[in-house]
Amino acid sequence: MVEAWYMDESQEDQRAPHRQRPNRAVSLEQLRRLGVVYRKLDADNYETDPCLKEIRRAENYSWMDIVTIHKDKLPNYEEKIKTFYEEHLHLDDEIRYILEGSGYFDVRDKDDKWIRISMEKGDMITLPAGIYHRFTLDENNYVKAMRLFVGEPIWTAYNRPADDFPARKQYVKFLADEAQ
Repeated sequence: MVEAWYMDESQEDQRAPHRQRPNRAVSLEQLRRLGVVYRKLDADNYETDPCLKEIRRAENYSWMDIVTIHKDKLPNYEEKIKTFYEEHLHLDDEIRYILEGSGYFDVRDKDDKWIRISMEKGDMITLPAGIYHRFTLDENNYVKAMRLFVGEPIWTAYNRPADDFPARKQYVKFLADEAQ
């Protein structure tokens, strides 16, 4: 099961867990109220998994690819790792399914605090359009992930501040509605 927590303020290695002391855990319900959707799937059988097939059909995830993030597999590895860790948003949902390895997605809560979500094999996450987030590998320095999109993939990340985009405004409205 996925684990999430509020991050400390340390500027040390981004790949470290960065747990506050004492740890402040974040529940799946808290993530859901931020619009983050989590699922656990069978990564060993992703090519034939009927659950993944049904999710793709139901959510209209028509495009898919697989990316491996490791210094020996990803061109411009160090540059990409830095880019992934810059706080940004997308105009579409970001859907990632971990097939091997592990890493962290960090998302901002409604009070602009960082929540770290530990992702490992079998974890699928959907981050809503307009949420500020970032990604990093953990100390294992390896992840193989499926990327899913509705329609053609759009890779554009908008670094913070990006508050004037309609997707961000819609997300902020979603947060306000969830708070009521």
